[in-house]
Amino acid sequence: MSRVGNKPIPIPNNVKVNVKDNEISVSGPAGTLKRNFSPVISVTVDKNNIVVKRNSEEHKAVHGTTRAHINNMVKGVVTPFEKKLEIYGVGYKSQLAGKKLTMQLGYSHPVEFDIPQDIDIAVDPKGISITLKSADKEKLGLIASKIRRTKDPDSYKGKGIRYFGEYIKKKPGKAAIGVGAAGAVGGAKK
Repeated sequence: MSRVGNKPIPIPNNVKVNVKDNEISVSGPAGTLKRNFSPVISVTVDKNNIVVKRNSEEHKAVHGTTRAHINNMVKGVVTPFEKKLEIYGVGYKSQLAGKKLTMQLGYSHPVEFDIPQDIDIAVDPKGISITLKSADKEKLGLIASKIRRTKDPDSYKGKGIRYFGEYIKKKPGKAAIGVGAAGAVGGAKK
């Protein structure tokens, strides 16, 4: 039995759910989300709950995943999900012009990134902290990862874009390994 899939999803008072064929639509104060689900899964609205059931025992994974996606949709239309990114590095910064994020990341040119309409973005005054908000958790994570990928954190100095609170394990440089005058090429003569 799928323990996640069997839990009913409570519907808050300010959320409307509509199920038609293999599509579910959830609307609330933060927006409207639509998603198609597998035909081996049946979704019904029972009073103030959404019930997800599978047609056969061989679809356990799809059952739990579908329930988790629908639960995230209900949560997202009530309070939007949030992702924070931090920029580390001397001279590294970002600025926002409308829905276009422009970043200085140590390249010879600025990196421009277009933000989709259903994602809200904010940049702090210093330009080193980026906050993304959206009702769609999956799309939010995808956009945050694309922004992070424009300059992955360096493993030696840690410069680049990180998720808020992400720890980067730094590698030791050549000087820290222990190569001294005696260990140099050729070595000391005796």
